[in-house]
Amino acid sequence: MPVVRKRRLPSLRSIQGAGVAGFRSTESYIASRDLEVAVNAAVALQRPLLVKGEPGTGKTVLAHEVARALGHPLIEWHIKSTTKAQQGLYEYDAVSRLRDGQLGDPRVHEIGNYIVRGKLWDAFEADRPQVLLIDEIDKADIEFPNDLLLELDRMQFFVYETRQTVVAKHRPVVIITSNNEKELPDAFLRRCFFHYIRFPDRATMEQIVQAHFPDIKQELAREALNVFFEVRGVAELKKKPATSELLDWLKLLMIEDLPPEVLRSQDAKVAIPPLYGALLKNEQDVHLFERLAFLSRRQQR
Repeated sequence: MPVVRKRRLPSLRSIQGAGVAGFRSTESYIASRDLEVAVNAAVALQRPLLVKGEPGTGKTVLAHEVARALGHPLIEWHIKSTTKAQQGLYEYDAVSRLRDGQLGDPRVHEIGNYIVRGKLWDAFEADRPQVLLIDEIDKADIEFPNDLLLELDRMQFFVYETRQTVVAKHRPVVIITSNNEKELPDAFLRRCFFHYIRFPDRATMEQIVQAHFPDIKQELAREALNVFFEVRGVAELKKKPATSELLDWLKLLMIEDLPPEVLRSQDAKVAIPPLYGALLKNEQDVHLFERLAFLSRRQQR
């Protein structure tokens, strides 16, 4: 087993300072100061950055922005309920080898021909540093994070079929996202730098809207944000609309060229926002607003 040399850790100042790219909020991605610090701290500590937050708050997009800020290529590993940690390292295609053996293919004598490299292997063997996104890790079973502890900690793994050890040429910047659907193991959490993306306040959301729609009418944006935060304030909602839903809704409002007065109307018959399909994502929430509208009409009689 080769000896892993200790790497000198870069300082936060060196990451953000002259000559070294660091992560900062951009015109297209509005990040809080806490998030900027978390990203650069994780890079300085050479630890995976675990990012949690509501769905639609920009966790996955964050990896793209970090890769752009650091000037690194991005490798994306999107996790499903059936994903196993081993798939991130490599897979041995025994079925193809058996078929080739039956057909007399000479490739069958070299087992390395049937090793399928995973996303971590690609990141480890790249000739330049990479940003590795492990997206929605909480979708996998509970053993998934623990099965990656050693590889993410030591930046190496052993390929049993070929008897070789794959060691990272350059330590990738690892960003792991979670929608908090299940608890992650303590041993895994200890090895990560953690950050929770809080839902943006009104002022930050105005900046986000302006970044995505610089030509939007200010009155429309103001009234739309009023409606959006009122919808989010309904306690009984099963799925509160997030940033991505707001941006989709605003895009539709601009396409339809709806006047701000439509959003400002106090008529109980239009208690459900126009084009609500971009904001409300399940029938329970739609029925909730319909019920609220019905009760409001009865009270006004």
